[in-house]
Amino acid sequence: MIGVFDSGLGGLTVLKALAERFDSLSFAYLGDHANVPYGDRPSDEVIDLTRAGVERLFAMDCKLVLLGCNTATAVAARTLQQHWLPQSEAWRGCNVLGIVAPTVEAATLTPWAVTTPQYPQKHNSDLIVVFGTTRTVLSNVYPEEIAKRCPEAQAIQQACPGLVDAIEAGATTVEGIVADACSRALIACNNQRPDRVILGCTHFPIISRLFEKYLPDGVRVLSQPATVADSLADYLTRHPEYAEQAGDTRQLRLMTTGDAASVSIGAQRLWADAPELIAI
Repeated sequence: MIGVFDSGLGGLTVLKALAERFDSLSFAYLGDHANVPYGDRPSDEVIDLTRAGVERLFAMDCKLVLLGCNTATAVAARTLQQHWLPQSEAWRGCNVLGIVAPTVEAATLTPWAVTTPQYPQKHNSDLIVVFGTTRTVLSNVYPEEIAKRCPEAQAIQQACPGLVDAIEAGATTVEGIVADACSRALIACNNQRPDRVILGCTHFPIISRLFEKYLPDGVRVLSQPATVADSLADYLTRHPEYAEQAGDTRQLRLMTTGDAASVSIGAQRLWADAPELIAI
């Protein structure tokens, strides 16, 4: 079984893409709704909460856990991968992946393993716009990782405060927030047409059509769930030990640390046919 951990509901868009892509694999999703949002918390708290969530999924026999959250990935992934897991006897053989890596791969057309500019990356001068939550933008993770691979590329970030809450609430303000964010981003680009756009929040693919509406025609908008699914397929080819086939016993387990009834209302807006959420 493969785990998907998120601080909130956005990870459901990733889980949905994975469940559709890998119809013979079992997945377990855990949303830490008792502690959401992570964006206003100190980094140490985000790391501790993410580690606790990952451990709960490991304990459910998820040998591989994907952080379906940009904040958790930006703040905690490297610490868990490089420091916590190598020192953990209890979870030997388990692994944690983030969602920034596959997104940067798709945006720069560069494998994640390439961390120094090579031909043709060192001549790549694309203009890439990143839309994200305030915390993800402040982490600067996307411009930093893009610059490692394509130093001539320009990354413009645009925070979208309030958009996650508006999406989950089904609010009429969603389109206005997107329109304003796109307008600000294009001004920052000096009205130059972006080559690619990253929707750097797992909620945003639900309304990708609105971003496309307010961006110039033909701009490629990268959706994280799709790029993560592509990346996981490649990863499982190289690490088949994590791709245990479920066959007729396939499971899709959706869990929350919060109130299942209230969380389910928001979940239905992101995944109408989602399995029932249970509180743990």
